Amino acid sequence: MNRLLLFFAAFVLLTISAFRTTLPAERPVTPTKLTDERKHINWLTIEQAYALTQKKPKKFVVDVYTDWCGWCKVMDRETFSKPAIVDYVNENYYPVRFNAEQTADVTLGKQTFKYISGGSRGVHELAAALLKNQMSYPTTVFLDEKFNLIQPIAGYLEPRTFHQIITYFGKNYHQKEPFDQFKIGTYKEFQSALTASK
Repeated sequence: MNRLLLFFAAFVLLTISAFRTTLPAERPVTPTKLTDERKHINWLTIEQAYALTQKKPKKFVVDVYTDWCGWCKVMDRETFSKPAIVDYVNENYYPVRFNAEQTADVTLGKQTFKYISGGSRGVHELAAALLKNQMSYPTTVFLDEKFNLIQPIAGYLEPRTFHQIITYFGKNYHQKEPFDQFKIGTYKEFQSALTASK
């Protein structure tokens, strides 16, 4: 039995060495420079956006999220990465990402918002104000140029719906017609931008 085992081990070693000599020499791996050619939304802090709107008024789109929110990550990957969305948001809004559980104080003008601890998770006062105390993540909040709340929209928004909403508020159609009417009529002139960016 030992002889058979010894013979088998020798056979395996010889076979491996035979194949090793017939294989082409491995090329050394040279690191390649990875460049990310994709466009990204130019996210700002709420304080940065607030300061910018004092000089150049623009609407705000605020992505209220938490680190543990799975649908927030899906929205980052699936919705916020579409070129037509990136272009439209960067051009027409001050885009803000706000962690609803951040502990740092936020001062906007003369008002300071603080983190409120409670239970296993706390919440930031600014998130509670933006979401009208309806804590749901993700929530996309739209504010006008004077920092007045237009509307919070709770939940994951797939790319087409998000594009409809950003054009609806971005071009002030919310002051002219109901959203359902906008989707089936007016939105058609903007729809091609999203379709072309797939």
